Amino acid sequence: MLKDQDRIFTNLYGMHDRSLKGAMKRGHWNGTAEIIKRGRDTIIEQVKASGLRGRGGAGFPTGLKWSFMPKQSDGRPSYLVVNADESEPGTCKDREIMRHDPHTLIEGCLIASFAMGANTCYIYIRGEYIREREALQAAIDECYDAGLLGRNAAKSGWDFDLYLHHGAGAYICGEETALLESLEGKKGMPRMKPPFPAGSGLYGCPTTVNNVESIAVVPTILRRGADWFASFGRPNNTGTKLFGISGHVMKPCVVEEAMSIPLKELLERHCGGVRGGWDNIKAVIPGGSSVPLLTKEQCDDAIMDFDWLREQRSGLGTAAVIVMDKSTDVIKAIWRLSKFYKHESCGQCTPCREGTGWMMRVMDRLVRGEAEIEEIDMLLSVTKQVEGHTICALGDAAAWPIQGLIRAFRDEIEDRIKARRTGRISAVAAE
Repeated sequence: MLKDQDRIFTNLYGMHDRSLKGAMKRGHWNGTAEIIKRGRDTIIEQVKASGLRGRGGAGFPTGLKWSFMPKQSDGRPSYLVVNADESEPGTCKDREIMRHDPHTLIEGCLIASFAMGANTCYIYIRGEYIREREALQAAIDECYDAGLLGRNAAKSGWDFDLYLHHGAGAYICGEETALLESLEGKKGMPRMKPPFPAGSGLYGCPTTVNNVESIAVVPTILRRGADWFASFGRPNNTGTKLFGISGHVMKPCVVEEAMSIPLKELLERHCGGVRGGWDNIKAVIPGGSSVPLLTKEQCDDAIMDFDWLREQRSGLGTAAVIVMDKSTDVIKAIWRLSKFYKHESCGQCTPCREGTGWMMRVMDRLVRGEAEIEEIDMLLSVTKQVEGHTICALGDAAAWPIQGLIRAFRDEIEDRIKARRTGRISAVAAE
């Protein structure tokens, strides 16, 4: 169990003062100039040594990502862009950082930007996050007033400007290249890669896009040491992590815990357990709506980290745990997700533009039991034609929940179709 003195986010629930004064009292902005004086290479090496992997979903090693930025400028400026779009259904961890602990993020932006040779950083915040934007902007203004941002930021000798950009609430703008397009004032549509953002990103300049949590944990890692952070979790899955737990638990919450914590321990310690007891679980989505669900049998042994969940053909994603008990109509739940992805597809790639609508319409009929048994395999084959054939991962995100449903609950889908045929409507979900 994570001890209180090892928590990075000390004001996650907003119980304390979120102002600069309150943040400093809790140890933030402590020795920032000294950290920066260690130099770019040392900072990147320490982030690599800590084993920090991106907290936005893909889990790419953060230090490695930073090292792709050019060492010498060719005359173009470099940028850090912080992805605060957080539109993945079920995910609500970054908003707690921005609402209650914004100075962790701002200090992280300064240190990370220095490590990548960027004098400017943009935080791209989700359109629906009005209050979060206000809290974050107030914190940024405080830092400018205190000399922690701007010329000679925090007396480190580094000039640094931080801008907050409010999006318009599109899910696709959480994809890093669509985010850059939107930030430039264009339609949020993903770009082809290569070139990767580290070579040509925002305004055609070297850019790194990182998640809020990935950046916000960096100052504490550098203060307390890479070995401290690496001491939590299994090898290659190190550190502490914010988990957002919702659905059929007694007390939904966002909590900071050590990586690789067993799912059962996470739910019972922090959420008062599953509604109706552990055996009442039907399925759990472990990492936001785009990862395939886990069955009750998988949940018994589930370890909340990148590698274990990948071995189960699911993923940690954003660590947004959605718990469904036996009262859930799981087919309807996945239909609702497919409706979301159809709505949020930007329409640039044909497999995704056409496939998301097609999958949603078949799911709609499966919910009512009005399909043929053969259509289950046809639906599965269409998910495979969408998955991996699009510019960005939205096609995959639309396909995976359906694949997970068919893998785990095929018998339930078939039973519903058969029940509809024989006229036993009572076995079919309420219209």
